[in-house]
Amino acid sequence: MSATRRHVLARTGSALAGIAFSGAVSELFAGTASAATHTGTRGYGPLVPDPAGLLDLPRGFRYRVLSREGHPLRSGEGKVPGRHDGMAAFAGRHGRVHLVRNHENRATAALGVPAVAGLTYDPAARGGCTALTLDAWGGVLEERVALAGTAVNCAGGSTPWNTWLTCEETEDLAGTDGYTEDHGYVFEVDPADPRRGGALPLTAMGRFQHEAVAVDPLRGVVYETEDAFDRPFGLFYRFLPDRPLGGPGSLRAGGALEAMRVPGVPDLSAVQEPGACFDGVAWVPVPDSQARRTPIRLQDFGPKGITHAQKLEGCYWGGLSVYFVSSFARASAGSAADHYGQVWRYDPYRCRLTLVVVFGPDTDVQLPGESPDNICLAPGGGLMVCEDGGGAQHVYGLTRSGEVFPMARNAQNTGTEDAPEWGEFAGVAFSPDGRTMYLNCYAPGTTFAVTGPWR
Repeated sequence: MSATRRHVLARTGSALAGIAFSGAVSELFAGTASAATHTGTRGYGPLVPDPAGLLDLPRGFRYRVLSREGHPLRSGEGKVPGRHDGMAAFAGRHGRVHLVRNHENRATAALGVPAVAGLTYDPAARGGCTALTLDAWGGVLEERVALAGTAVNCAGGSTPWNTWLTCEETEDLAGTDGYTEDHGYVFEVDPADPRRGGALPLTAMGRFQHEAVAVDPLRGVVYETEDAFDRPFGLFYRFLPDRPLGGPGSLRAGGALEAMRVPGVPDLSAVQEPGACFDGVAWVPVPDSQARRTPIRLQDFGPKGITHAQKLEGCYWGGLSVYFVSSFARASAGSAADHYGQVWRYDPYRCRLTLVVVFGPDTDVQLPGESPDNICLAPGGGLMVCEDGGGAQHVYGLTRSGEVFPMARNAQNTGTEDAPEWGEFAGVAFSPDGRTMYLNCYAPGTTFAVTGPWR
C-alpha cells in the first residue's frame, strides 16, 4: 500500500494520516510485547488545535511543559539550553523518572549548555546534555547539566545498564571554531548521577558524524549510524567492546570498530522492494577509527568497497535484531535512487539485512526531509516516528497493520505569517510504566510530557 506524501499531509486532521509506506510493518515489532498482544488500532482521532498554541494532540490527551529553553535551570547552573534533540527515560527510585536530553548546539549557539566543572569536555563547545528528575506524579524535581563542552549532540541510545550514550554529529577537529579538543565522539551519561560518567569520549567507538546507537542486550555489541550529508554518504557500524555488557564505564575499555558491507549493494537507496533480503553481510575493520586525516567513510576498505547510505538516523533494538532508519535519499544529491525513508532490519545471528519499510518515493513532492527521524517503540503497541522536514511538523504513530496516524503537531510558529516555520520533533520516549510519552520540540526548545487514553 502506498500514498503520496502530499496526500498524507492533507489528511492530518482526520482520524488517519493515510498510508505513506509499504512493507512488512509487523516485522518492526517482532519479539516485542506489542507483537504478541496487538494487531493494530485506528489511531486516536483528529488533532485538536491547542488554545495555548504549543502542541496539538488528539481529544482526551493532555500535555505538560517540563522545560523550556531560556528558563533558569533548577540547579542554578544557568539557563536551559536550546535545540532539544534526542532523549531517553529511565526508571528511578520511588517511582521517579530520569530524563536525559541532548542539545544539538554548535560553537555559535546563543543558548549553549553551561560549562560545569567536572562535566565539561571542551570549554569552547556549546552542546551537551541536561538531565531532569521527575517525581512519581510527573512533576519536575531537578534539572541540571549532565554533560557540557561537546558539539552537535544529535541522538544516541540507552544501554542495558541504564545509561545514555550521546552522539556528536560532527567531525570537527581541535582548532575549528576555537575548539580545544577533537569532536565526533560518543559520550556516556549516567542519568541518576552525571558526575559518575564525567566528560570522557569513548574514542574506540570511532570519530565520525554520529547519529544514534543501539545495544544488543544479549551480546553487548553496539550498533551506530552515521548521518553524513555529502557523498560518499554515511556507514552503518558495529562496535565490539572488550568488556561487553560490563556496566557503566565498561565501554571505556576499548574494542574494535567495523563497518557493514552488503555484497553487491554499494548504496542502500538502490533497494526499493520491501522485504528484500541480503545474506552474507560482512563487517569490515575500520582502518583508522580516529579519522585524523581522512573521514572513515572515505577510507580504503579494500577492493570490495563498503556500503553507504544517505541520512542514516534512528536506531533501536527489537526482538533479536537491530533496526535503523535512512531518513531520505535524493538522486540529485548523489544517491542511487530517491526515497522518503527506509527502515532496515539486521539479524546478527543470520548475518541478514532486510528492507522492512519504504516511505515513498513520492514523485510529486521533491523536498528534502519530511521523513522519519527519531523512532521509538510504544509499550502499548506500535511505533512513534518523529518527522523531520519542511512545513508543519508531526509525531506519527505507525501500527502493526500498516496504518499511520497523527499523534502530535507542533503549533509553535517561529517564523512569520507569510513564511511560517515549525521546529521538528525529536527524542520521543516513553516512561517506564508506559503511561507518559515524552518528546522534544527542537525550536523553540521545549520538552513535553503527554498523557491520555493510551491503547
